[in-house]
Amino acid sequence: MTQHPDPVVRITPGEVRGFWRGDSAAFLGIPFAQAPVGDLRFAAPVPPEPWDGVRDAVAYAATAKREKPGEKTLIPEPAVAGEATLNVNVFTPAPGRADAALPVLVYIHGGGFTEGSPASPWYDGAAFNRDGVVTITISYRLGFDGFGHIAGAPSNRGVRDWLAALEWVQTNVAAFGGDPSRVTIAGQSAGGGAVLTLLGMPAAQGLFHAAWALSPALGDVPGERARTLAAKLANLAGVPATREGFASVDEATLTGLQERAGRPASTDRLAFVHALLEDGLTWGPMIDGDLITRPTIDSLHAGVGADIPLVVGATDDEFTMVTDGAKNLLRLIPASLALGRLNVDARTRKAYLAANAAQRRKGTAAVLGRYVSDVVFRSVVARAAEARGGERTWVYRFSWTSPTIGWACHCLDVPFWFDCLGAEAVPALAGDDPPRALAAALHGAAAAFVRDADPGWPAWSAASGTTRVFGGDPSRPDVIADGYASVRALV
Repeated sequence: MTQHPDPVVRITPGEVRGFWRGDSAAFLGIPFAQAPVGDLRFAAPVPPEPWDGVRDAVAYAATAKREKPGEKTLIPEPAVAGEATLNVNVFTPAPGRADAALPVLVYIHGGGFTEGSPASPWYDGAAFNRDGVVTITISYRLGFDGFGHIAGAPSNRGVRDWLAALEWVQTNVAAFGGDPSRVTIAGQSAGGGAVLTLLGMPAAQGLFHAAWALSPALGDVPGERARTLAAKLANLAGVPATREGFASVDEATLTGLQERAGRPASTDRLAFVHALLEDGLTWGPMIDGDLITRPTIDSLHAGVGADIPLVVGATDDEFTMVTDGAKNLLRLIPASLALGRLNVDARTRKAYLAANAAQRRKGTAAVLGRYVSDVVFRSVVARAAEARGGERTWVYRFSWTSPTIGWACHCLDVPFWFDCLGAEAVPALAGDDPPRALAAALHGAAAAFVRDADPGWPAWSAASGTTRVFGGDPSRPDVIADGYASVRALV
């Protein structure tokens, strides 16, 4: 077997050395910006300093996510200690071959804008490399440090990190065999929300040519709410709500306090659900009047990003596993009454329950789970498609039910999309024998879209609400009309 020397490529700041694993190479932990500490903690990202010699890029660099002992997440997303958290990881079959001009996928991790890590084994680009796609995962500042309002500091620092990473891709991806004119951005959950946010941002236009949003959760935090949360957090920390005040609080303390500032003290599940539905995500992209001037769906409706192909979709029951944990309690409460406690008016309740009769037969926990899934995720899919008029927009549903979770739950589609069913922790979410044909179908559509800007099924506008269903049931049609009919009462 031929032993390849370690691949070395030259990028703007200097040379980096990666490593081969089979037919593709990995370059890990390459900085796209300086460490956001000290005077740069609440600053816009600053390009990295050049370096002499060859820099090793053989291990994941520090992550914005910090370790929480005993924490278990649906997606394994390791925390790596350190200060230099603004990095990219590049997986490529053609390092150093600028003439390869391969399509590029840039993936943005999820985690509610407060958690998540680009170092997950699920996000390894091996399967996309096999399909001739250069794959890049990016990091960004999280929580208050990334998205909180701070008087005297740039707004939306996490969003600025996305932009800086995408600018790095434009400048450097050719060195890894990628074509900067063929960049697709993708992400799941908060990462999917990031994709839609960037799609609707004038400042991001020209940095990518296509987009795929999995289970998008939008931030769109109103400026007034962001200022209120910042004042509450400052009060908890005992400091002024200024850049200097917040800078005097160490990261670990501020991260702990941000959770208290954003959620009700009650442990009642309905109270938690109510807060999520009423206020949305606590920390995330805010409408700052600068980078983001209006809600994302409004920007899409105004035509921003209309020329950029988009695939958007969600799992059928993103949130149901949460309410399912309280099904014994919730079975005593009629579904209509439970929705009423969430401030759903009588007319909407009636229409929604009629459209979700199958969930109603499963009980109140199933209805509430589907309702939260619809408000936070699935209605965003339909609203985004409708806002764009369905042009150059493809919509899907992931409806395969996990044998271990019991639902087509949040994150379940990710290992199928990356075609990494053999990766760590997949059995806990998808069982010991997940259908490989389903992975081939979903990953194949993703690879086709990155290569050709067409996932292989009719667009949303082909007929009313045309939707591709990834369900693994050959007895049911793959493409259906009005695939998001059950959310119409909410759109």
